[in-house]
Amino acid sequence: MRNGFIVSLLLTASLFVPAGAVDVARMEQVIQALAADDNFMGTVLVSQGNTVLVDKGYGSANLEWNILNSPTTRLRIASLVKQFTAAAILLLEERGKLNLDNPVKTYLPDAPASWDQVTLFNLLTQTSGIYDYTDRPDFATMMTRQMTPQQLIATFSDRPLEFTPGEEFRYSNSNYVLLGSVIEKVSGISYAQFLQDNVFFPLGMHDSGYDSGAVLPQRASGYVRKNGTLTNATYMNISIPYASGALYSTTHDLLTWERALFGGKIVSPASLIKMTTPFRAGFGPGAPFKSGYAMGLYVGSTIDGRRELSHTGSLPGFMSIMAAYPDDKLYVIVLSNTESWAFADIASKLADIAFGKSVILRGERKQVQVDPKALARYVGAYQLKSDLVVDVTQDGNALFVKLANQPQRRQLFPQSNTSFYTKDTDAQVDFQASQGSVTAFLWQEYGRIVNAPRLSQLQGYKH
Repeated sequence: MRNGFIVSLLLTASLFVPAGAVDVARMEQVIQALAADDNFMGTVLVSQGNTVLVDKGYGSANLEWNILNSPTTRLRIASLVKQFTAAAILLLEERGKLNLDNPVKTYLPDAPASWDQVTLFNLLTQTSGIYDYTDRPDFATMMTRQMTPQQLIATFSDRPLEFTPGEEFRYSNSNYVLLGSVIEKVSGISYAQFLQDNVFFPLGMHDSGYDSGAVLPQRASGYVRKNGTLTNATYMNISIPYASGALYSTTHDLLTWERALFGGKIVSPASLIKMTTPFRAGFGPGAPFKSGYAMGLYVGSTIDGRRELSHTGSLPGFMSIMAAYPDDKLYVIVLSNTESWAFADIASKLADIAFGKSVILRGERKQVQVDPKALARYVGAYQLKSDLVVDVTQDGNALFVKLANQPQRRQLFPQSNTSFYTKDTDAQVDFQASQGSVTAFLWQEYGRIVNAPRLSQLQGYKH
């Protein structure tokens, strides 16, 4: 539901790799390594062109009954739902039922006066400033209750805006709850029925739908690891995520959706451009290396300039990611019924393999010796995020990283003179240099690559 978690420490070049050249055996090796000891359970699908490279289930859909995951297993897809909601809004605009530039109050007249300047466009692009109801202090209790969309809206409608609409990006599930309510208001049918009539049935997505909580054949149970053991995930009433995350699907159906969306079979070409054009820079788990938030999608490019559109999702017991590289005809879909960041790492590494890159697994890393004098050049402060500074320090022959003003530190182990890794979470840190001076590092962890410039290089910085 919430688009993942804050990771600790954390355009278009068509470089198509023929499917026959892809090392599928290495893909399977990567998945098996990351799925070891039930660290990942779920389903994986990788498609390139007209060829499906990987299409399998891993681990158990239900541990109590020892039922294995398979490509037909239905899983909750969490915030992947947002792109379906966005497409539904665009379909209604094409039919003349609404206008993205209109205030939300046009369609929901009971909206508070503070939302007078909030438009549907702001909701779609996560630039409304509306408080995210999943941040409520009592959310753990609230999420166990059955609630109508109107009751959900009441949990955040009295909160002040966090910024002027349109001026900032801030991910909020409240935005998509409101969009679901707008869909119902202008279409005259339920959100679930609208998607069934306009998306699932026309595309033949027979294993997808709104998860009402009723008995559902081939549904996976959700799990979380506690004290090294998998246990049943905390209960969440599925009415709580609503239009921001209450759908279930399979990898096969989601591939159908991806191909239809980017193939122009869902919305018009003009609407697809709207849906895939970022409005504000947006950073989030599973987002491209350089990204902005469009409508239900992060849109940007990989580190080597390939166009990428992606999104992640998380609900208790379930995590998911879809990454599309339309210029390369590559789609990577990973659905997990365990709360583990292995799912994002799997997706990232499978995409790298599809593009012919080498991938290093945790057990394959080799520590080398580096002259302590060479380590000193990396010492300094780096801006990992706008509000997150990381200090790189040296202690004898060892290099460490830590959040500024925090006591905990993580050791960096050298695998070359410029590339390091951590042993606790298998992060990789590659230092960048220009004209002999270290200017930044690239932090890779849990499928994310973040560029962290060295702050001592920035004019006026004082640490």
